[in-house]
Amino acid sequence: MEQERLDGDQLSLKEQLDVAFDVTLSQLKELADPLERAKVAHGLVGRVQDYGNEFQVVRNEAMNETLRVGTLNSTQLAAELGISKGRVSQLAKGAPPERLFLGSGRVVVALAEKLEDGKLQDGRNKPVQGPVIATEDVQTYERLRELAEDVGLEIAFERIPLGGNVRLNRNNLVVICGPRLSSLIEQILESDPHLRFGKDADSWYLTDRSTGEVYRSPMDQGENGDIAYFGRLPRPDGQGTFLYIAGIHARGSGGVVHWLNKELANVHRELKAKRFSTLISSRFDPETLQIVESRRITPFYRPEGA
Repeated sequence: MEQERLDGDQLSLKEQLDVAFDVTLSQLKELADPLERAKVAHGLVGRVQDYGNEFQVVRNEAMNETLRVGTLNSTQLAAELGISKGRVSQLAKGAPPERLFLGSGRVVVALAEKLEDGKLQDGRNKPVQGPVIATEDVQTYERLRELAEDVGLEIAFERIPLGGNVRLNRNNLVVICGPRLSSLIEQILESDPHLRFGKDADSWYLTDRSTGEVYRSPMDQGENGDIAYFGRLPRPDGQGTFLYIAGIHARGSGGVVHWLNKELANVHRELKAKRFSTLISSRFDPETLQIVESRRITPFYRPEGA
């Protein structure tokens, strides 16, 4: 019975892909202008190759996991896939499986722009500058880039313009942007029944709605630490998810990446690509501003049915 269900799921995925390809090919062939038809076809060839690479990454990771947990041995897995035992060994030696937690292709990290103000040394207001990306967010991206490259992923960043209008309906996306900089992100965060950003007369804060505990940033008390939200959130089109990182202050986002450097393999084993949210506490060196300590302070909360 279980095998029949798996075969049905596999058939359904193949049918969905066939339908999508048939529709795209039909529309492509109907383009009257041969130059336009050639240009569109050329672009689609590249996209198909990208997806092919992602399918291979998922396949190799799944083979690795099958062998690791002892579900099948190499000979049995080779028979199931219709390939040789040597080919199984070759494919299963690919990149570390935990890379899939970050993405299966080229990862894009979206960083929010903001207008920068503040005080001059003489106490006068500093002229508004920008739009700029916070130095802390750039540093967080650099640490994330190092982690991604360590597990064999290509990574790049793009700017989220003022107003926070970021294109969320795509694969392999990481967003680093506080809710105050994007009403779109703020709306998506409201779908989390467990963790929530809030703001009062004193400062921004995070609330664990399951326990009622309120987490305020140590930075707001003059200490060298912050707290960040970390989760995998639903895309607006309902066709996938994106990774989301936001500290109460920008420095806290770096704490998430510091923690991921230690826990990526464990997190992947536990969560794979499932939706979740949690809070990460971190501390930084007051002189170098580098994160020196990080830890998870809430469970991995999962939305019902995810």
